[in-house]
Amino acid sequence: MGEDTCATVTGLATVGIPVVDQDRAVRFYIETLGFEVRRDISMGDGARWVEVAPPGSGVSLALERAHRGHPSGVETGVRLTTDDAARAHEVLSACGVDADDVLRWPGVPPMFAFRDQDGNGLEIVEA
Repeated sequence: MGEDTCATVTGLATVGIPVVDQDRAVRFYIETLGFEVRRDISMGDGARWVEVAPPGSGVSLALERAHRGHPSGVETGVRLTTDDAARAHEVLSACGVDADDVLRWPGVPPMFAFRDQDGNGLEIVEA
C-alpha cells in the first residue's frame, strides 16, 4: 500500500446474508451446502452473530437476522465455487434446492444460480 492512498483495508472476511430464522439457515448451509459453523455467539436480547463457511475458506457468510430495511429474499451477489458445476447442480437439485440450469458460455466457467431457504439468490461457479 503506497503512501498516496487512504486505503486501510487488508482483506475480505465476511459477507452478510439476511435470513428470517438463523437456526433454519444454519441447517441449510451446513446440511445442504456442507459448510461449517465458524462462529455462533449470543449478542444478548435473542440476537446472535452466526458465521458459516465452506471448510478451508478464508471468507465466511454472516447469517444476519432480516428486518425492515434489511429483508431476506434478495440477490446477494455471492459466488461460491465448486470443482464440478454440473455435479453440484445435480446434487443440490436432488436435495430439493431451487436451482436454475447450468449456464455455459465460451471462455466463461460453468455456473448456476440457486436460492437458499429464504429465497436469497447465490451462484455456484466452477473453479
